[in-house]
Amino acid sequence: MRGSEFAELKAFAAVVERASFARAAEHLGVSPSALSQTIRLLEARLGARLLNRTTRSLAPTVTGEQLYRRIAPLLREMTEAVAEASAAAGRTRGTLRINTLGMAARQVIAPRLGRFHRAHPEVALDIVVDDALSDIVAGRFDAGIRVGVRLEKDMVAVRLTPDVKMVAVASPDYLAHRGIPRTPGDLHGHACINWRLQVDGRAYRWEFEKRGKRIELAVDGPLVTNNADVGVAAALEGLGIAYAFGHEGVDEYLARGELVRVLADWSIARPGLFLYHPSRRHFPAALRAFIDCMLDKDMPAP
Repeated sequence: MRGSEFAELKAFAAVVERASFARAAEHLGVSPSALSQTIRLLEARLGARLLNRTTRSLAPTVTGEQLYRRIAPLLREMTEAVAEASAAAGRTRGTLRINTLGMAARQVIAPRLGRFHRAHPEVALDIVVDDALSDIVAGRFDAGIRVGVRLEKDMVAVRLTPDVKMVAVASPDYLAHRGIPRTPGDLHGHACINWRLQVDGRAYRWEFEKRGKRIELAVDGPLVTNNADVGVAAALEGLGIAYAFGHEGVDEYLARGELVRVLADWSIARPGLFLYHPSRRHFPAALRAFIDCMLDKDMPAP
């Protein structure tokens, strides 16, 4: 294969993986117009249209999808081989694509970005915040971060955080006007801030447990949101009772008395955050470095 042909295939794969000429061009370090010309040359050489393009969307044709599925594993193997060679020479480099929950991005990744970059300046991070639990293999990600550890076949999980308590919270003013719920059943008489699950669009059924008795109930209120920050903000404004992860920006408000915890003896613990990735024969050095950083292993002080 000539060098130009390899470059064309690499460019095509980048466009498919990012579903955008602009993002693929940025990744490859070329202009969108140059990348578009490269794809046209590839299509002309193969005598087939590979991409369907409109002003709003971009997707591979049937032929393009077939080509991508054949070349993607080969390109990945080549990228990993180069990364391994660099690692053997004492260098960690390449692009690492991570799909993560918003709270993991805030709580785990963001505070460590500076340290990771200083330790591995030749690794480019592509962090996609996604609370919808996307398929990381279909999305061509190197790893994902989620709550809990429900894994598909051939996935490996690494725990990043301990289990975390769910906390029901409300503002002092709200509780002064509406009273304090003593049991989960009392929530039916309160305004509750619902959390919509992005996986299937359902509202989360609030879960409680005490002395082995477990309760799930649907609640009603003035707001439904799929964003934890919005739910906590609504509780601060006195709209009702929110049910959130204890570390999700809630602790500081509790410490300052801006929020009050209720039903504390009924709260459950949820699984912590896990990073998971496909099981591979060649484990990317950049991913190992990223995992070590998230676990604070062998990292220089900030």
